[in-house]
Amino acid sequence: MIIIISGPPGSGKTSVAIKLANELSYKFISAGKIFRDIAQSMGLDIINLNRVAESNFDIDKMVDKKIHEYVLRERNLIVESHIAGWIFREYTDVAIYLWAPLKIRANRIAIRDKISYVEAVSQIIRREYMHYKRFNKFYGIDINDLSVFDLVINTSNIDINNIVKLILDYLSSVSHNSQPLKEKNINDK
Repeated sequence: MIIIISGPPGSGKTSVAIKLANELSYKFISAGKIFRDIAQSMGLDIINLNRVAESNFDIDKMVDKKIHEYVLRERNLIVESHIAGWIFREYTDVAIYLWAPLKIRANRIAIRDKISYVEAVSQIIRREYMHYKRFNKFYGIDINDLSVFDLVINTSNIDINNIVKLILDYLSSVSHNSQPLKEKNINDK
C-alpha cells in the first residue's frame, strides 16, 4: 500500500508519517528532506530555495522525480509531501491531509526550530504564500482544495499516538485496489 501524508508546515505530517511508517514497517520518503538536501547542496535555506523554485521549475521536478521513482518501485511506502496528494494521487492507495490552525503550527515550529513565535508565524506565512503561488503556477493545483484526500485530520488537540491510531483504524476499515500501478512519466505534466 502507498500512503500519502500531506499538510502545511507545522501540521505534524513528518512526525506522523515517520511514526506510521514505523508502525506499519513501511519505507518512508520525505519531499521536505529532499528539498532541504537540495537547499543545503546549493548553500541556501528553505525560504531562499523556495524563492529560487518560484521561477525555476527544475527544483520541483528534481523532488518529484525522486518521489516518483519510489512510488513506482515500492509497494509499502509512506510519502510525506506538501503536494503529493495532488500530483501523485493516481499512484497511491490512501491520501491523508493533516492540518492545524496557524497559531498551533507556529508554536510547534518555534519550539522545534528554537525561534520566536513571531518568527515562526512569519516563516509559515511566507512559505505558504510561496507554495500557493508556485504550485498553482507549475502544477495548476489549488492547495486549498482538499477534495483529493481520503482523510483530513485536525491535529490541534490530538497527540501523535492517537493520530496514528486514527489513521490505522481508517486503513483497516477501507478496502484497497490491489491492481499494479501503471507507469506514467510525471515530467510530461
